[in-house]
Parts: sequence; structure tokens; C-alpha cells
Amino acid sequence: MRAELLRFPRFDHAFSRGSLAAAGLFFTIMAVLVLHRHHSYLPSYTSFDQGIFNQVFWNSLQGRWFQSSLSAIESISHPMPEVAYRRLGQHFTPALLLWLPIYAIARNSTILLILAVGIITAGGLMLYQLARLRLPPHLALLLMIGFYTSRAVAGPTLGNFQDLCQLPLFMFGLFWALEKRAWGWFALWGGLVLAVREDAAIVVFSVGLYLLVSRRQVWVGAIACLVSFSYAVIVTTYIMPLFSDDVAQRFLVIHFASFVEGDRTSSLELLIRILRNPVRLLQQLLTPFDLTFNYLLTQGLPLALLPFLAPTTWILILCPLSVIFLRDDPWGLAVHMRYALAVVPGLWYGAILWWDAHPHWAKKRWIQRAWQGCIALSIVFTISANPHRALSFFIPDSVTPWVAAPPWTQWPHAAVLNETLKAIPPNASVTASNILIPHLSNRREMLGLPFWQVKNDQDVVIDVDYIVVDLQQLAQYQGAFVDDRDRLAQYIPWLQERMATNYGLIRYQEGVVLLQRDHVSEPELEQQWQKDVIQHWQM
Repeated sequence: MRAELLRFPRFDHAFSRGSLAAAGLFFTIMAVLVLHRHHSYLPSYTSFDQGIFNQVFWNSLQGRWFQSSLSAIESISHPMPEVAYRRLGQHFTPALLLWLPIYAIARNSTILLILAVGIITAGGLMLYQLARLRLPPHLALLLMIGFYTSRAVAGPTLGNFQDLCQLPLFMFGLFWALEKRAWGWFALWGGLVLAVREDAAIVVFSVGLYLLVSRRQVWVGAIACLVSFSYAVIVTTYIMPLFSDDVAQRFLVIHFASFVEGDRTSSLELLIRILRNPVRLLQQLLTPFDLTFNYLLTQGLPLALLPFLAPTTWILILCPLSVIFLRDDPWGLAVHMRYALAVVPGLWYGAILWWDAHPHWAKKRWIQRAWQGCIALSIVFTISANPHRALSFFIPDSVTPWVAAPPWTQWPHAAVLNETLKAIPPNASVTASNILIPHLSNRREMLGLPFWQVKNDQDVVIDVDYIVVDLQQLAQYQGAFVDDRDRLAQYIPWLQERMATNYGLIRYQEGVVLLQRDHVSEPELEQQWQKDVIQHWQM
């Protein structure tokens, strides 16, 4: 019996040429775009997070499991960043260890970006096999293409490596095991989903809720709900606080401020408060209505919105969708951000169930043409949105004022940045502006501006050895983006202060500044710097 439970069920259908071509095309396009953005130093909202994951993998590879000084910057429990801080206090992500052998191949951000694209690509292939259990090849292929062209999938993939990129692969594996009634593998895939992140338990809970309400597998659904709920409560209440108080005092308080009283809460307390405030709950779910409606429209467009006609789909996406709508985080309703991936598996499985229940619709050519048109629209909207500025080499970031980063200007500047970063020893402690962090974070002592002090392995607070900043990138974007304008205004006096104390200017070219601790500034460079401060960098 045990051998039967653990025997891996084989795929019932071979991959079609179309499915392999779609997967290959998606992987190639995404890999080229993310690598171009990364190595040409195009600015991204998620550069800092990419640096965190790179440092977490780099430290874990050396037995310092989940440690990150970059992540410590965001910790409410550690006013002074320290190298020994474990990110498990912010997000409980043991599933990352699965990919450690692949990271060991290159040990840098580049391999992580390729890995993220590969994981999403594998998720699409698993979706195809899942769909073929109920649907003919042409419908399974359209679902797969819709998945790859969804803004909720392509958008996060064009960003950085992030933990939720694992969800589609693991969840489609879970649904596949459900279809095959392979309960041992259902439990394994479910365990992998839980290991992605503490809040991934919500997605498993939705699956259990679907199995209960539909009465398809009542006992399996009850167990899935019980295990996922218990896991989320135990991990967030008892395990994560062993590392830091960030969940109770920061993440839950900030992201669900409408339901929190005081400066501390727990996941169970938060849930009770939400259920006790039905009016506020309904208000948060439905408003702002335009953004909420647009979010659902964007998620469902690659599926021609058809799955939304089925109550089953709404049950499958109810819990992760509710969490997104309840967040006070302005990024919550941004479809190109990683949170959108939590809704994708349930939505696509709902589409499979809908098409299986309406086979006569598949025979109508106008339906399929309309669906193909929706997929084309999804591609257009994804490209025009320029997610994570991955397409800034041919799409301007702003028209009024004009802000663009064409290759003939970006790549020469990237060459200057590469030469500057080569001057920093691999074991030196560094603080850097956001766009440079992913390229430097495979080291023990790494910070982001304006931090320049870190507690090392000897429990001693030190000033970092090097400070590196790309002011030209901030100046280029300041006219259109207030964040870049604020950073530029903050960094100039901050750099002046550092140079007035114990840092010397050793490189300065095209607005790229490199300071070294306990070093005297080069006179010519300092003279040029002071001139540029007056002529170019002052607001």
C-alpha cells in the first residue's frame, strides 16, 4: 500500500510540439529580457529584493541558512543591521533550499533570474499535462499559452527571483495529483506549497474549501483545510517569532492596518478582527471599485473571462484573492507584482473545470477566436505596461517629461558601472544604491543606502569598506518619478557627509561614485565632484 501511495503517476499524454514550442519561446524571451535588464542596469522596483534573495542563497550555500544583512535592514527587531539576521523571521521559505544546487552552479543573481524563468516555464508544462487529463490538445495548448501571456505571470517573471514563482508549478502538481487520485503525491505537492511561504497556506486552504463545498473529496478537503490553517497559525505565531518580531509588529500591522488595533497582532487575532467587522471587510473587498474590477479583468483576460462564470472558480481563488483585496499595501492590486501569482493556479484550474463542463463551447469557432483575441490583448497590455521596466530599452518610462533608456546610452553606462564594481574586492563590505545591489550581494556584509554600518560576525559594529552609488540613473529618472527625485536629494548631502569624515573618493565617472573607507580622495576627482554637485546634482 505504501509503495502504491508513493509511486509517481506517469503523464498520460506526451507533450505536443506546440506545447514544447510555447515553453521554449516563453523561456527564451523572458530569459533574454530579464538578463538584458539586469546586465544593462535598467532600474527596477524589485532590485533590492533580488539582492536579498541572492544573499540568502549565497549564505545558505555556506551553511549560514537564510541569513541576510540586506534583509536585516527591513527588520523592526534589529535597529542595527547584522550579518547573522535570518530572513525566516520575515518570510518562512524553506522551499528555497530545493534550488540551492542549481544556484551553486554560478552563485550570483544571474543564475537566480534564469532559475525563476525556468520554474515558471516548468509550471506551464505542468499546466499542459493537467489540462490534458480533461481537455483535448488544442484547448490544453490555449490554456498554456494563456498562462504564459498572462500579465499576472509574465509581469512577476520580468521582475526578480522571488519565492512565489514556485507556486504555479507546485499548485499545478497538486491539482494533477488530485485528478490522478494519487494521495501520497497530493500530500507531497501540498507540503511543497506550504514550504513556499507562510501565507501560501491560504492557497491550500482554498483547495480544501473547494473539495468540501463541491463534495468532490470531503475528507481530503477537510484535512487540507485543517493542515493549512494550523500550519499558518503555528508558523506565524510560534516559529517565525523565534527569529524576529517582524510578522507581528510590521507585516501584519502595515498590510492590514484597517483591522489592527495597536502596534502588534497575530495572524489568528487578525482573522478574528476581520470576521468581526463584516462592514469594513466588505468595504475593503470592493473598494476602490475601479482598481478591483481592473485587477479581476486583467487576471481573467487570457482566459476570455469564462472561468468567472463558474462558482467553482470563485471558491478556488476566494482566499488568496481576499487577502490581496484586504491589503493596505499599494502594491497589492498591481498585477505585475508577485502577489498576483497566488491567484493564478486556482483561476487556471477553474478554467479547466469550466471547459470540461462545457465541451460544446469548444466546438464553436467564434468562441475560440474570441479567446485567441483576448490572449492577443493580454500580450499587448503586458508589453505596454512595461512591467519592472524590463522593456525600457524600447518603451519610454515617461512621455511628459520624456524619460527613456535606449541601448545606445544604457550599455555604455553599464560598462562604466561594471568597471567601477570590479574595483571592489569580493570580500569587502559594501553599501550601494538599489540598482547595484543585486550585482554585489553575493558577499557577507552588504547594505543598501543610506545604511553604512553593520554588525559583523564578531558582533562588532563596523563602517562598510566601500560606498557605491549611481547618481546618473537617479538624475535621469527624477523628472518623472518622485522616488528617484527624493533619493537624489537625500544621497547628495549624505555622500558629502561621508567624504567629510572617513571616506575618500577613488572613482567618479558619469555620475557613478565610489568611496573607500580610510582613504584620501583623489584631488582631481574631488574637484570634479564638487563642480558637479553645484552644476548637476543640486535640486
